[in-house]
This record gives sequence, structure tokens and C-alpha cells, in this order.
Amino acid sequence: MFRGLLSLIALAGLASPAAAWWEYGHESVATIAMASAKPETRRAVRQLLGRTALLETPTCPARSIEQASVWADCIKGLKDRYSYAYNWHYQNVDICKPFDIKSNCPDGNCLSRQIERMTRLLKDRKQPTRVRVEALLFLVHFVGDLHQPLHVVLEDRGGNAFPVRFPADPTRRRVVDTNLHQVWDYGLIRSLVWNWGAYVTRLEEGWLRRADSAVLRAGGIADWVNESHELAVRHVYAGVERDATLGDDYIAQATPLLDRQLGAAGLRLAALLNDALH
Repeated sequence: MFRGLLSLIALAGLASPAAAWWEYGHESVATIAMASAKPETRRAVRQLLGRTALLETPTCPARSIEQASVWADCIKGLKDRYSYAYNWHYQNVDICKPFDIKSNCPDGNCLSRQIERMTRLLKDRKQPTRVRVEALLFLVHFVGDLHQPLHVVLEDRGGNAFPVRFPADPTRRRVVDTNLHQVWDYGLIRSLVWNWGAYVTRLEEGWLRRADSAVLRAGGIADWVNESHELAVRHVYAGVERDATLGDDYIAQATPLLDRQLGAAGLRLAALLNDALH
């Protein structure tokens, strides 16, 4: 199923703007979710994606689940039209204090609350089609964001203000100046494979074969935020110093965690879509 979807995507030649998790991570999550969802859920998703013209965002297409996965980042370029949604992409949880999912979430303008809201809107068949289409696109993106550990920490602006150096590609020949947030958004995936489709295949042949999908789908959004937050505290920041060069040792330690986050995000997104659209 995964390979069939990837073949269709490759033929379509889809291009996506850079995004949180960048396009590689978000598109991987979306492809896994679509392949894992029930057939009737996939049909409902395709029907809604067929109505994305209602959103009047032609510069940010969402004709496929992969394009939909980065739409919420693409529309940042539309500035005033969607400026209200900027804070929805992250959750400022202090790593130096006991976990509190409600901290720094004024009026529900944070990641976890918006995932809950978009799920409700998508599920409500009484909502206008335009509202449900928009909710689908936000939901697909935000579940990916939630599983990027540095989207749920306050410190260093989620790692954006934590400079490091990191390999730019799988050859490890070129090391670039970046920051810890971008390492987890993009750098780790890019240090392992040349494209996101290859990463989905890698997960299909490895982590997804071993995953206990029932366990991963259990729990709720608060549990998933807590998992990502704990991952940031215990692993992402652990032993890392500012301006350090992160090499093979860090990549080896981080890769299984990255696999788990992307795989779990895809399976959990499928579960949310099944519940909302089945």
C-alpha cells in the first residue's frame, strides 16, 4: 500500500514549500496516515481535498494529502489572511518545570487545543464544507507538529536560538551552521536519505513493521504532547552544547527516536481521521 501511494505521488511530481518538520517530515506523516486509514476514511479525505478551491489559496495547493500536510505553513506567506493561526503551530511548555499542557495557551491559541478544535470541526457534518476542508488541512499539519519535540518546549524559542553545526546530507561531507530546531525539523531526515519518499519506505521496512499500532493509538492528545516534551528534555537537549558539531553519535542516538515520532504521528493521525470521517 505504501509503495503504491509513493508511486502515484512520484508521478504527480508534487512540490511543497519548506515547513515545520519541513516537507520531508510532514509528507511522511501524511503518507503513513493515508495508508493506515480505513478505505472509507481515505475516500472522505479525497472528497474534501477535491474542494480545496473553496479556500481560495491557489499559491498553497492541497490537492493531495502530502500537499495538505504543508498547507498550514505555506499560508504563513499570505500574512494578514492567516496571521491569527501563527501560535497554533507550537506549545510553550517549560522544560525546567513539571509538565503542564495548559501553560502558555491563552484562549486556546496553542497546538494541542487547536488539534482538538480541528478534530471537532472536521467531525461536525453540519459545518460548511469550506470549514471542514480547512480543519482537515490544519489537522494533518498540526499532528505532525505535535510530534516534533521542539514544538512543545519554551526554551530557546523551541531550539531556534540554540546554534549547532550539522551534516547537510547523507554523505556527511558538508557541515552547515544551523540550530537544534532545524536539526529536528529537517536535518536528521536529510542526513539519512535524499528524499521524503525514501524515508517512508525506510519506516515501512523497519519501524512500522515492529510497531504496536494499538498501543501507539491509545491515549490522547495530552499524552502525546507529554511524550514529545519528555523526548525533548531527556534526549534532544541531553549533552548538547551551544555551537557544538553534532555528528554520527548524535544521529545514531536520535534516529530511532525520529523514526518513532514520525511513525507514531502517522498512525495517530490515521486514528483521528478515522474517528472524524468514518
